[in-house]
Amino acid sequence: MLFSKAYKNETVSLQDERLLDFLGISSNDVNVKGKNALKVATVFSCFRILTEGISKLPVKMYKNNKKDSSHYLYNILKIRPNPLMSAMDFWKTLEFQRNLNGNAYAYIDFDKKTGLIKALYPITSSKVKKILVDDTRITKKEMWYIIEDNGDTFKIPSDEMLHIKGLTDNGLVGISPIDYLVDLIENAKSGTDYINKFYKNGMQTKGIIHYVGDLNQRAEENFRNRFERMSSGLNNAHRVSLLPIGYQYQAISQKLAESQFFENNNLTIREIASAFGVKMHQINDLSRATFSNLEESMKEFYIETLQPVLTAYEQELMYKLLRTDEIEAGYYLKFNIDVILRSDLQKRFESYQKGIQNGIYTSNEVREKEELEPKEGGDRLLINGNMIPIDMAGSQYPKGGETENE
Repeated sequence: MLFSKAYKNETVSLQDERLLDFLGISSNDVNVKGKNALKVATVFSCFRILTEGISKLPVKMYKNNKKDSSHYLYNILKIRPNPLMSAMDFWKTLEFQRNLNGNAYAYIDFDKKTGLIKALYPITSSKVKKILVDDTRITKKEMWYIIEDNGDTFKIPSDEMLHIKGLTDNGLVGISPIDYLVDLIENAKSGTDYINKFYKNGMQTKGIIHYVGDLNQRAEENFRNRFERMSSGLNNAHRVSLLPIGYQYQAISQKLAESQFFENNNLTIREIASAFGVKMHQINDLSRATFSNLEESMKEFYIETLQPVLTAYEQELMYKLLRTDEIEAGYYLKFNIDVILRSDLQKRFESYQKGIQNGIYTSNEVREKEELEPKEGGDRLLINGNMIPIDMAGSQYPKGGETENE
């Protein structure tokens, strides 16, 4: 099986020095390509918010607008897509790959006897080497995914592969956002490294040493090394440094405020977060947040960021996992977004009250949303008795202006 082969020959403990190589993370400070971009705090936070935002939403099966937990795919999608991971881990993996490489893939494991789906296995995007489109047939076009894994090559037809794309310019393959944001991410990484070195050096500034006479190159290097060991580092912070007679030290200082370091760094953070559709308050920037607009910001995050992604997931799942006769019978899949849009208790109950009084919800439908047991008689739609159809307006009054007493 593809997923198991990817890990069959690799066993790396958390203490192993090869862990970074196994995860595809380089120790090179300036390399922010691929998974190395996660070394930047803003990128890591955006990945965490998006992956957790998708993975915490349960996928539910519906038939004719009613939840149907009897369908065999219900438990696969909501509880355990495969024996190796939970549903949350599965969706988190797919969303991680989609944000990292612009494409997320999952192999659909069918039972050859029954034709039913047994499991869904995520595939690392880098293992998908080619996507072939066979357009030689007049009546039907076919797509194939070429996968290389541990020296083996697999040709998987499109109906056995889930493919969730990010931003795309041709509809067939997604574009990696990391590749397009590499300059911004490098700026953020450089800023972080600058601050780290600034503190590690005991916040000592660079400078120039004046001396009379001439030193050869070796003598200059020896003196520079001795002086840096004496004056640099946290252990030497706020200590007195000594210079030989005839030597004079002149500090060259550039204050962070004067160079607008923090303003530029915050701008880089905002641009990265904006590219991923993450709101600033979600990465702990509350400079423009108020108590009243946080709930609206969460709704904007769902509408502007998550809703297009969820739609892509739902369309791919329905097309690849449901048979034509099931779709015609009214089956469909949908992420439960109530987890995101759920407001506080008072606002929810005010909304429920209006929905019941206006014949939108039944009492049992509201109870189901609150995970409460249904009650007898709670399946009837209720409506305010004072309301009548507009074409009956005035019919409740006697004709000719007569009253009942008359």
